[in-house]
Amino acid sequence: MNEWKGMLMEQKLFTELRSLYVTSKESPNEIRIRIRMRDLIDPDFLRQAVDSTMERYPYFCVELQKKDGQYIFAENHRPIVITHSLHGVALNSEASNYHMIAFCWQDNWIILDVFHGMTDGTGAYEILRTLLYYYCSERYNVKLNDEGIRLVGDEISEEEWIDPMVCRTDLPRPRNNEQMSDALNLVSMAGLQEDHQHTVYSIAVSEKEFMKFNLDNDGSPGTMVSLLLSRAIAKLYPDAKDVIRITLCVNQRKALHAPLAHQSLVGGAFLEYKEKMRDWPLEIQGTAYRGMVFAQTQEENVLMGAASIKGINGLILSKESDQERLGIAGYINALAGRVVTATVSYVGKANYREAEQYIRDFRVWTSSAADGLTVEISAVNGRFTFDFLQTFSSPVYVNAFLKELEENGIVYDLQDVNELELPNIELPWTE
Repeated sequence: MNEWKGMLMEQKLFTELRSLYVTSKESPNEIRIRIRMRDLIDPDFLRQAVDSTMERYPYFCVELQKKDGQYIFAENHRPIVITHSLHGVALNSEASNYHMIAFCWQDNWIILDVFHGMTDGTGAYEILRTLLYYYCSERYNVKLNDEGIRLVGDEISEEEWIDPMVCRTDLPRPRNNEQMSDALNLVSMAGLQEDHQHTVYSIAVSEKEFMKFNLDNDGSPGTMVSLLLSRAIAKLYPDAKDVIRITLCVNQRKALHAPLAHQSLVGGAFLEYKEKMRDWPLEIQGTAYRGMVFAQTQEENVLMGAASIKGINGLILSKESDQERLGIAGYINALAGRVVTATVSYVGKANYREAEQYIRDFRVWTSSAADGLTVEISAVNGRFTFDFLQTFSSPVYVNAFLKELEENGIVYDLQDVNELELPNIELPWTE
C-alpha cells in the first residue's frame, strides 16, 4: 500500500533552511544535471516519463509556503514544467508552477533542475534512475531491467520523506575544536577578484583506466581527485603560507541509519595537504588522504557533523525575520568559505543500469562553493566526468590539474567549456 496516498502533506522546513537562506540570484542553490542522450529527444515520451516519475516522488511535488512565521512545503498538484530550451525556468515561480523542480530539453539533451536544499546528488540520482527507465523504455520500445529502480506502484514508506535530522534527538555533541586556520584562497591567490564569469570546464577520463590508477595508488575517485587538485595548487603556490584544505563531501545517510531519505544530507571530510606530505610518493599521499577520510567518516564523527548542521538550522529557525535568518546563514557561509580551498563531490557510480547504453554525456552542475571552486565527479557509461565549477573563468587551476593528469599518465578529454548557467530560484525576500 502506498502510505503517501490520501495524506495531506505539509512539512515544516528544517534541514532545508540553510540552503534556502544562502541561495541568491548570483548563486542559486540548486542541482542541474545535464544528460546528453544518444538520439534526439522525443518530447511526448519525455512528458510521459516525467509524469510517471513525479507520481513516484510525491514529496518533490511541493510548493514553498509561509505559515505562522515558518516555511513549509505543501502539496502542489500543478504539472511539473518541461521547457524546450537549455535555459530552464526559475524555480518556485509562476513559470515553474511554483515547484522547486523542473525539466527541460533541447536536441538530445535532457536537464533536471532541483533546489539543492530539497535533495542532494543521491536523491537526484534516484529521480533520474526512474526517469531514464520510463523514457528509454518508451523511446526505444524495450523492456529494461527495473531491479533497484523506484517505480509507480511501489510502497512509499515514511523513511523516504520524513526528515531524519528532525527525528534524531540523540546526536553526539560536536567537538569544541579550536577554530580552523584560514585555507589558501584560490581567487585571491590568482588575482581573480575582478573575474566574475561563472564557468564550468568538463573533463572526461576512462572509468576503467582511472579506477586502475586509483587501485595502484591506494586511492578512490573522490580522494584521488582531491589529492591531484591539492598537488596542482601546491605546485602553483609553493611558498603559500595558508594551508591547502579540500572538503570532500560525505553522504550522511549511513550514519543516520536513513538510507531511503530524500533530503540533502551532506557533510564533509577535510583533507589537508600538509607540508611534510609534499615530497612523499603519490601512493603514500593517497594512503594518507584515504586515512583522513576513513577517520572522519566513522559513524560517531559523521553524526557530530550532522549535529553541527542541525545546530546551524536550529539557530536560523530561532530567528523571527527573514532578514535575521539571511544574516546568520550568510555569516556562517562566509566562515565556511574561509577555511576551505576547494570542494570535491562524488555521489558514487550512477548505475542507471540498462539505460546507460543510451547516454553519451552526463554533467552535474551546482553553484560553486563559497571558496570559488567545486569539482563534481560523475561516473556514467564507462567514463568519469570531472566538472570544474568556478565563480571565475580563468583556466589556471584546470590547466594545473590537467598537468597532474598528464604527468601521471592519465589520458583525458577536455570536452567543453560553458557558462555556468543555473536558473534562478525565486524566494519571498528576493522578489
